[in-house]
Amino acid sequence: MGAADVVPGVSGGTMALILGIYQRLLNAIRCFDIAALGIALKFQVRAFIRHTDLLFVGFLLFGIACAIGFFTRVVPLPKLINTHPELVYGLFFGLIVGSVVVLIREQRDMKTHHWALLALGTLLGFIIVNLVPTETPRTWWFVMFAGAVAISAMILPGISGSFILLILQKYAYVFDALGRLDMSVVIPFFAGCAIGLIAFSRVLSWLLKRYYETTIALIIGLLVGSLWRIWPFQDRVYVTVREKARLVESTPVAPSQWDATTFGSIGLALIGLVVVIVITKIAGRTRTHS
Repeated sequence: MGAADVVPGVSGGTMALILGIYQRLLNAIRCFDIAALGIALKFQVRAFIRHTDLLFVGFLLFGIACAIGFFTRVVPLPKLINTHPELVYGLFFGLIVGSVVVLIREQRDMKTHHWALLALGTLLGFIIVNLVPTETPRTWWFVMFAGAVAISAMILPGISGSFILLILQKYAYVFDALGRLDMSVVIPFFAGCAIGLIAFSRVLSWLLKRYYETTIALIIGLLVGSLWRIWPFQDRVYVTVREKARLVESTPVAPSQWDATTFGSIGLALIGLVVVIVITKIAGRTRTHS
């Protein structure tokens, strides 16, 4: 789940859903409430661990921390996006398509109005990825806002928190800062994450409890609409700002030539698709045996 949240295109929430831990995750997040604070102030350690499912949360956070460290220091994804965009976005595209396939298969009773909402979500997603400005502020309040929105997306099945950072033009900025341990960016980002997580988990739990199929149908549509921006073959226009290339415009196009990069991008897209589907099958088999 942690690795999924680093990669723009596949949602940690989707991984939690197909691995069978999604409801437990939402319940654990909701349990960090006033009652938990009261227990903590009384120094009732065992009661606090039971109330918040702290061991479960701890292992999840450890996995996320390991993924962030690996993909910022060992395999620097923010840099690879700029140097090898076709290959990297090819993998992301396959991961998104795999997530869409998984989510649709999970909805066994899709009715006409669900498909209509899926279409509406697709249109909204298309509009969103095309209206986001090429540059956004680097002030502390916008970094905090980006963290709140990204963490909210992270716990949604089907929407990638990293993809939200990508369309807000803060993916490379935030992960570069994490790699450098730049506290002027890290602190407001994680503060926003904490606020967004506490608030949105309650909203999402309410929506899924009362309007599960409707909510999921709209989410799938948003994800489909985002594919326009993640398509690996784009006509990208860059400008140089402070000796660094900045992406200012991106339009999907057909592959200009069938070379190693093109085949590599297609191959990685297929790998991403297969990986998500295989993980789903393994998770289903594990739940069956357990």
